[in-house]
Amino acid sequence: MSELLTRDEYASIALSMDFPQAAFIDGKYRAGSGAPLVTKNPATGDVLCEIAACNAADVELAVIKAREAFEQGTWSKLHPSDRKEVLIKLCKLITRNKRELAVMESLDSGKPIRDCELIDIPETIHTIKWHAESVDKIYDQTAPAGDDAVAMIVREPIGVVAAVLPWNFPLLMLAWKIGPALAAGNSVIVKPAEQTSLTALRVAELAKEAGIPNGVLQVLPGTGESVGEPLGKHSDVDMVSFTGSTETGRRFLRYSADSNLKKVVLECGGKNPSVVLDDAEDLDLVAEHIVNAAFWNMGENCSANSRLIVHEAVKQPLLERIVARIRDWKTGDPLNPANHLGALIDDEHCRKVSSYLNSATDAKVVTGGSINGCFVEPTVFDDVKPNHQLATDEIFGPVLSVLTVSSVEQAIELANSTEYGLTASVFSANGKRALRAARDIRAGTVTINCYGEGDISTPFGGYKQSGFGGRDNGIHAHDQYTELKTIWIDLTDSASGDTVA
Repeated sequence: MSELLTRDEYASIALSMDFPQAAFIDGKYRAGSGAPLVTKNPATGDVLCEIAACNAADVELAVIKAREAFEQGTWSKLHPSDRKEVLIKLCKLITRNKRELAVMESLDSGKPIRDCELIDIPETIHTIKWHAESVDKIYDQTAPAGDDAVAMIVREPIGVVAAVLPWNFPLLMLAWKIGPALAAGNSVIVKPAEQTSLTALRVAELAKEAGIPNGVLQVLPGTGESVGEPLGKHSDVDMVSFTGSTETGRRFLRYSADSNLKKVVLECGGKNPSVVLDDAEDLDLVAEHIVNAAFWNMGENCSANSRLIVHEAVKQPLLERIVARIRDWKTGDPLNPANHLGALIDDEHCRKVSSYLNSATDAKVVTGGSINGCFVEPTVFDDVKPNHQLATDEIFGPVLSVLTVSSVEQAIELANSTEYGLTASVFSANGKRALRAARDIRAGTVTINCYGEGDISTPFGGYKQSGFGGRDNGIHAHDQYTELKTIWIDLTDSASGDTVA
């Protein structure tokens, strides 16, 4: 694990940083044809750089280059072990440049440097390496075809993949997409969020250095309208993998229907519950998990547990511990490693989060609520009604809503009373009770007596409007970047029908 530097040391790295300022197409930086994309530091409002962003013409060029690379087979037909070695070299290069990438990520997104250093960079490396190591260990299958035939079921790379990223975890979500997609042999075109393009561009440059062939990994910065939509509608893009809002996810399904019926995998929003039953033990530990679940990454997290559904018997002592724990979560300069919370992504998002704080007139503020620029204090509301927008909307900010229940049945009903179903957590000392609750909650990942998303080996995605078409992480992620092919071999004599000896 990296040792954190001082705030001044991180600031010094930031001052000497050279930011990418163009798209990465066909193995090199190339100025896009679109309107310039201004990249700002959300913590200060300072302009970091202007990127020569892309438009539909650049999308067309990138897709042509991606298809050429795929058909030539320089990557798609490379032995899986050889692809593995290149991706491991990429991991080594990311490791060598990890501090630069951590500072770049913090400046670009407002994320606290401690998270970039201790979580995002190590997990990015681990994700790519895990998929690289997996690809030459995934076996294809044979079917029980009888004595007269052999039936092989093989996986083949799907082709040209568009990976459309969110702004809340730029590097880690990049790794979640390109790790399995590149390991499987695809050509990948990355559309980073317009607010956070820098680290994806830098990783593409490192991938070229590692040996990824031209056209196999390209990064097109730009807006959803200028890059995301043309990728979604392009008939030579075989698949889109998207992480972001449910509203935008719906658009990609429409783009697919209106073009070539490309495969679409969506990981969308969440309004995730922490369910604390009356027999929950060690409320200090429960409070620690709940604070982490609600406020990690400023609550800008699809899997944030933004609803606390708590039994009335333990509510008051738990709230007291939550408030005490929040005092340790300092908000401020993202480059100061003492701060757990940085800035929200931009002014527009800060206004959105602020509107929820201002609308909560019929709920009780337990702690927090202040706003300073793009910095929002971790805020807890009590006495939230189940139909209030605090309890129904994905706020995507450091806001925890408390709902009180008097039975496990009521808790489960409330947990499921949302259009989302991404994650949930259950806290109970009774193992059977906890497992039953986990089974009854309709969510893709349910943790017991902890908060989390599993790890790289477990699939991640959601029920209902939280997901569509597949899962990130685990072996299951490889499935969505491949096509299944059946090869049937007839062993009979075609004239007589006898089995060939």
